[in-house]
Amino acid sequence: MKNLITSLSLLVLIASGKTAVAQSTQIDPAKFNNPIIKDQYTGDPAALVYKDKVYLYAGHDEAPKDFHFYKMNEWVVYSSSDMKKWESHPVPLKTTDFAWAKGDAWASQVIERNGKFYWYVTVEHGSVNGKAIGIAVSDSPTGPFKDALGKALITNDMTKFSDISWDDIDPTVYIDTDGQAYLFWGNTACHYAKLKENMIELDGPIHHIKELPHFTEAPWIHKHKNWYYLSYAYEFPEKIAYAMSKSITGPWEFKGILNEIAGNSNTNHQSIIEFKGQSYFIYHNGATQPDGGSFRRSVCVDKLYYNKDGTMKRVVMTSEGIQ
Repeated sequence: MKNLITSLSLLVLIASGKTAVAQSTQIDPAKFNNPIIKDQYTGDPAALVYKDKVYLYAGHDEAPKDFHFYKMNEWVVYSSSDMKKWESHPVPLKTTDFAWAKGDAWASQVIERNGKFYWYVTVEHGSVNGKAIGIAVSDSPTGPFKDALGKALITNDMTKFSDISWDDIDPTVYIDTDGQAYLFWGNTACHYAKLKENMIELDGPIHHIKELPHFTEAPWIHKHKNWYYLSYAYEFPEKIAYAMSKSITGPWEFKGILNEIAGNSNTNHQSIIEFKGQSYFIYHNGATQPDGGSFRRSVCVDKLYYNKDGTMKRVVMTSEGIQ
């Protein structure tokens, strides 16, 4: 019926002396910059701006097509000077570099302080049930990294906010303008604590943030002008939502959805940075490479913009990425 209506419409145009010309816009596939990492599957991106480069850290998704869960044994690092061309570096860190861990290179983040680079990672603990957060350190943003503490910084028995064994995952770290460092993390509940200046010890009690509706996981802290932003994975399958505050310790005001469900991936994990005057939203999805999916994800980048009141405009995922 649709084809018949189209044909009749064309006949009417011809009869009236008009012509119909089908037009389409063709985009050169070579200009598709997303995903930015094409040589392997990567997920849970975290970016660090250091000097004149962006360093991208991600978990390596190694699951074969017939394996329907995460298979992740190492983290990878790439760098870029323009957000378009990315240089691969040797594998800087593996789960086996933590003698107390038994696997699972889940979400992580790197931060620099006093010339050293601290990598907060999620792994499965070898003796304490559940996921744990460890710390690796290096003198270079590209590694190699080594275990900085010799044990986990956060273990599953330290929070007991729920009965699940993966509530201590997805660390994000931020150093405030007064020099105080904070660690945020969690699944089903968002936790945070101060860090000592040495970056490998907690400095006080663990707090729980209650004003984040439908918090699932993947917290990320960043600051823009006078606002702090706490973005996170919302519901499941996951969207990205965010809240704002004038203080890094809250209270937080929920602002809504920032990014929709990542194509063909149940999870959504974000990193927000500013580089050379432009803000960027870095994420993963499962639809931009052949055989991609929830356990074979790919890291992508799109630009992020703010409204005059400080709220963030919704991020639209694109194939073109950064041109």
